Amino acid sequence: MATPFTGEGERRKGSVELRALAARRLRPVADRGAPGKVNRPLLATLGELGLLSRVVPLAGPVRAQDLCLLRESLAYACTEAETALALQGLGAHPVVAQGTRAQRARWLPEVAAGRAVAAFALSEPGAGSDAAALELRAEPTGVGGAVRAGGSLRVGSASSGWRLHGEKRWISNAPQADVYTVFARTGPGTRAAGVTAFLVPADRPGLGGEPLEMLGPHPVGTLTFDGVPVGPGDVVGEVGRGFRLAMATLDLFRPSVGAFAVGMARSALDASVAHAGERQAFGGPLKDLQAVSHLLAEMATRTEAAALLVQAAAAAYDAGEPGVAARSAMAKLFATETAQYVVDSAVQIHGARALAHGHLLEHLYREVRAPRIYEGASEVQRTIIAKELFRAAGAGASP
Repeated sequence: MATPFTGEGERRKGSVELRALAARRLRPVADRGAPGKVNRPLLATLGELGLLSRVVPLAGPVRAQDLCLLRESLAYACTEAETALALQGLGAHPVVAQGTRAQRARWLPEVAAGRAVAAFALSEPGAGSDAAALELRAEPTGVGGAVRAGGSLRVGSASSGWRLHGEKRWISNAPQADVYTVFARTGPGTRAAGVTAFLVPADRPGLGGEPLEMLGPHPVGTLTFDGVPVGPGDVVGEVGRGFRLAMATLDLFRPSVGAFAVGMARSALDASVAHAGERQAFGGPLKDLQAVSHLLAEMATRTEAAALLVQAAAAAYDAGEPGVAARSAMAKLFATETAQYVVDSAVQIHGARALAHGHLLEHLYREVRAPRIYEGASEVQRTIIAKELFRAAGAGASP
């Protein structure tokens, strides 16, 4: 089984090895998949190679630095494999972090092996970037319903659970996943209060969904809940504290979204450097044109800065340092915006050929747009950063 890499030298070596592995083993399997569909053979290969077990560990925490290394390296050679791995990790992480023994035993080995597909179901038609506005209802069932304890609702001895009513939208891997971490409102509170996480298998009665056709090739869809039954054994973590679990999960994965972006930026940059050295125009190679060489220099500088910011945020997360929310937001913000700039510039350097269907940059151009929106749009990341700055200032600490 693959092992994590530590130290800068080991990190670089690990990245080279993972890129080669992705090109050799994962790219061919990804190419055989259908756009908008879960590629189960690809997941099985990720499991066979031991890569999924690094984002869905059966014991111990997920290391943010290892997650970032995996996502950046796989994105360079095979964005489909990167996204398949990341979605498994995102969907299963609440169970890794706070799942019961039974939940962990039932699902983690299957997800880590690539035999079961996991999904993280937070967004709704009216609650995308504003996730705290979610409206999916968990209505108590049983004679006693739910009782209040410690400021939140929990199941009483006379309650048999809840029924879920509502809709989730823009859910990756929906409606093809085998199990969903679903966030629903169990209490009377508004915004972040009264939200509970549930682990919902796809075969529960009342659960439906439809795929959505999106710009990228990855599976995204809606989920509908028509009285879907869930019980105490389906609760992940504590009743009424699900929103905290969702945000903690995103704090881990946001820097790795930045790593995904860095991987795409590096791929686009390397392709542009090669093209500029080979393409003849105006009496010589493109690289001899100052406009092109300076653009390449800017692309490289921004990409390296983004990589360092991502690495710093991941290291801070692993070390349990304060200010992780702001650092994660900075990493995602800067890296995704940088990748958009680098890929767009790469298209400009390549010209019309980059827009042909099947070209690397045509593929990256479609892929690079979504990360600026999902797991908190760039504007949301700026809001998080500003709030953390003011919180630190109010506490008399350095930002």
